[in-house]
Amino acid sequence: MKFSTRAIHVGYDHHQHNRAVMPPIYQSSVFVHDSVGETLPFSYARTGTPTRDALETCLASLEGGRFGMAFSSGMAAIDAVLRATIAPGDEVIAVADLYGGAWRLLTKVLEPAGVKVTFLDLSDPAALAAALTPRVKLLWLESPSNPLLKLVDVAALSAIARAAGVPVAIDNTFATPYLQTPLAQGADIVVHSATKYLGGHSDVLLGGVVVDNEDLARKIRFIQNSTGAVPGPQDCFLTLRGIKTLALRMERHCDNAEQLAAWLNTHPAIGKVFYPGLPDHPQHELAKRQMKRFGGIISIVLADDSRAGASRFAERLRLFALAESLGGVESLINHSSTMSHGSMSAADKASRGISEGVVRLSIGIEDLDDLREDLAQALER
Repeated sequence: MKFSTRAIHVGYDHHQHNRAVMPPIYQSSVFVHDSVGETLPFSYARTGTPTRDALETCLASLEGGRFGMAFSSGMAAIDAVLRATIAPGDEVIAVADLYGGAWRLLTKVLEPAGVKVTFLDLSDPAALAAALTPRVKLLWLESPSNPLLKLVDVAALSAIARAAGVPVAIDNTFATPYLQTPLAQGADIVVHSATKYLGGHSDVLLGGVVVDNEDLARKIRFIQNSTGAVPGPQDCFLTLRGIKTLALRMERHCDNAEQLAAWLNTHPAIGKVFYPGLPDHPQHELAKRQMKRFGGIISIVLADDSRAGASRFAERLRLFALAESLGGVESLINHSSTMSHGSMSAADKASRGISEGVVRLSIGIEDLDDLREDLAQALER
C-alpha cells in the first residue's frame, strides 16, 4: 500500500471492533481476566490498550519499521530512547543544532548522572568518524534541525556509526515520515513529537518511537511500561485521526512554505532565511536527495536582529499566533531564544547562531495570499 492508504487503514480492523469505521476510544484502565494466570493481549492500560495499539502499529508502518511505541510526549519518547541505550559512563554524540528541550535533557539530566555528551557540527560526516570512541553508545541526530533547519547526511552518518557498532537515533518531527524515512537511510531509531505534524491540530500531546530491530524494541518497551509515560486513549485517537490527513496537510504546508520562503528571501526587512528548499541553503542538494519535499518550517533572522525587533514583528502579526509549538493547521511564530531554546545559556545560543532576531515560522494550511499579506504588513517599517 502507498503512504496515504497506510495512514488511513494500517493498524485497525473494524471487524474486530463491532465494525466501527473509526478506532474506538477504550476509556478503561483495566481489562478482565477469565482465570488466574490468563495471558491477555491487554490487561492494564499502562502496558497497552487497543486504541494505543492501533496508533503504534500505524506509526511503525509509516516509518517503515516493525515496532512502534507511543509516549505521553515527545520528550518522554526521547527520554525512553536514552534510558534504553546508554548508562552512566557512556557517551552520546549529538548534533549541535538541536531542539532546546533535547539539549536540556542531555545536559541537565544525563550529564549530572554520569553520561558524557558531545555536541558536534555533523555537516561533514568526517567529523563523526574522528570523534567516535569505544565509549560512544548513541548518535543523536535532527534533520532538519530546530530552529535553523540544518540537514545532515543520514545515510553517510549511519554507515559510519553502524561500522563502529553505535546505534543512530533521529528526531524526524520536522520532516514527518511523509517527507523522510530515516530507517530506510540507515538509522536505527526514529523519534517524533506527534504533538506536531502527526496530530496536526494543536490539540494533543504525544510522542512516538519506531524501530525495526526487535532487541531495541524490547528495551524501549521495557522503559515505556516501567516508567509509565504513556498516552491516554483520547490522545491516541486524536493522533490517529490526524494521521489520516497527514499526506494532504504536508503537501499544503510545503506548497505555502516554499513560496513564502522565496518571497521572504528577497524582503528588505529580513536579514536571512533558513529553508532547505532555497537554492542558497547549504544543504539544498542533500535535501533534494533525502527528503520528498522541503517541509513547512521557515526560520528567519530579522534585519533588526534584536528582541525588540522580534517582539514588534510577532505582535503585529494577525494570523500567525505566537506559541511554543509547530505543525498544526494554523500558522504559528516562535521566538527561539526565549521559547523553544529558552533553557539554553546565552553562550550556548550564540554558539549555535540563535540570536534574539531569530524567529521560527510554522507555515499552516491557510490561503497563501492571506499569509503573505499578514507577513508583509507585520514587516512594514
